[in-house]
Amino acid sequence: MSKSSKKEKQPDVVLIGAGIMSATLGVMLKELQPDLKILVLERLHTVAQESTDAWNNAGTGHSAFCELNYTPEKADGSVEVKKAIKIAEQFEQSREFWSYLIEKGSIRNPQDFIRTVPHISFVKGEQNVDFLKKRFDGLVEYPLFHGMTFSTDPATLKEWMPLVMEGRDEKEKVAATKMDIGTDVNFGALSRKLFRYLFDLPNVELGLAHDVLDLQQSEDTYWRIKVKNLTTGEKFTVKTKFVFIGAGGGSLPLLEKSGIPESKGYGGFPVSGQWLICNNPEIIEKHQAKVYGKASVGAPPMSVPHLDTRVIDGKKSLLFGPYAGFSTKFLKNGSYWDLPASIKLSNIKPMVMAGIHNIPLTKYLIEQVRQSANDRLEALKEYFPEAQLKDWDLAVAGQRVQVIKRDEAAGGVLEFGTEVVSAADGSVAALLGASPGASTAVSIMLDLLKKCFAEKMQTKEWQTKLSEMITSYKVPIANDVVATKNSRERTARLLEI
Repeated sequence: MSKSSKKEKQPDVVLIGAGIMSATLGVMLKELQPDLKILVLERLHTVAQESTDAWNNAGTGHSAFCELNYTPEKADGSVEVKKAIKIAEQFEQSREFWSYLIEKGSIRNPQDFIRTVPHISFVKGEQNVDFLKKRFDGLVEYPLFHGMTFSTDPATLKEWMPLVMEGRDEKEKVAATKMDIGTDVNFGALSRKLFRYLFDLPNVELGLAHDVLDLQQSEDTYWRIKVKNLTTGEKFTVKTKFVFIGAGGGSLPLLEKSGIPESKGYGGFPVSGQWLICNNPEIIEKHQAKVYGKASVGAPPMSVPHLDTRVIDGKKSLLFGPYAGFSTKFLKNGSYWDLPASIKLSNIKPMVMAGIHNIPLTKYLIEQVRQSANDRLEALKEYFPEAQLKDWDLAVAGQRVQVIKRDEAAGGVLEFGTEVVSAADGSVAALLGASPGASTAVSIMLDLLKKCFAEKMQTKEWQTKLSEMITSYKVPIANDVVATKNSRERTARLLEI
């Protein structure tokens, strides 16, 4: 894939970080304007190795079918479903874009990155059963959630998820919802397909093992990016009109280096994770679903427990977790100095105040770090009562950096989600945050295009192309039964799911 040149590069667009976000934006831009010159800079020696990698990413194909944290219970006892509806609609846009690329032959063999796996929400206890029923009643009113089923019948639940029900106390009140059209997505495999297509196009270059040291905007409005080739030690400068910082946990430090006013007040709170991975083929074969539960009090959304069927590189796996932890690294391959180095005068108050307001989270992370193997087994038994430690191996998951931002009332708040921070002139943008992230990459990049390519987005050429790439771009489908059905049938056929 790699192309290189010792001459000073002057691309139209620089994408920092070779993960799903840069892959998505790069392909979208080349579809919209084929003559663009694009340079991708990646610190590691291969693409899609940090949060995008299958073993570092939850990989659910987050469509809000089973993630209970997207439907919070309000003070009056009702369940808010707006966020779930939005995420479900965003995931459909991702499916539409991937289907467009499959249909035109840009990428092939969709089974390499997407497969059908039922999505199940599972809860225990009378209060949680009531919550799940209210969630179900609220969601099934919308076309995106038609086909969801709810049950409290142990026999039915045992058919859906035998591992979860076997050995469980028959008197325990349990309930679950199920969506058969859920998916398992390998974003690492998808990103590699997107990059392979992108780098076969003219005027696209990739610099692997290229570390971005600094970036500054000159008076002529061009950005000058200082880069080091980690293989040769050579340093050089790249001059460009537009920069996208899609470096996962590494985005915040680079955004701070940009010096744009919009970056002031942002901080990051890193959260690490671990998985238990099943090593017993008989157990793996007995489970065919993604079963999500409720997060513990004080736990971050990325720590929502799930017993998760995955297919990675053609092999079926079973994971449980993630178990949260704390590290001062912003990337799995980062430095322990990442967090201290990110603290500036402009963000120290928001970070301190966010810490004060999130003491339960700090307590939760300390407890997670101190867990023994038996503690992890007990957490697994909540979802798989007959689990035995010998059937599971512990593995390190990816690193996430949650967004901390300035807040007038609270001083600083910790946010769970993704946010695009861009300069007023649209010349630079950075993606901060985590979940739902990869699953909604297409929607996130559409928002970025509106902010950073505002004039181009108004042209008939771009509008026409966007409607071709994403069929629901101009006509939202959340409340349209026919449009939802048509979109899903088309994408299911093209994606072979």
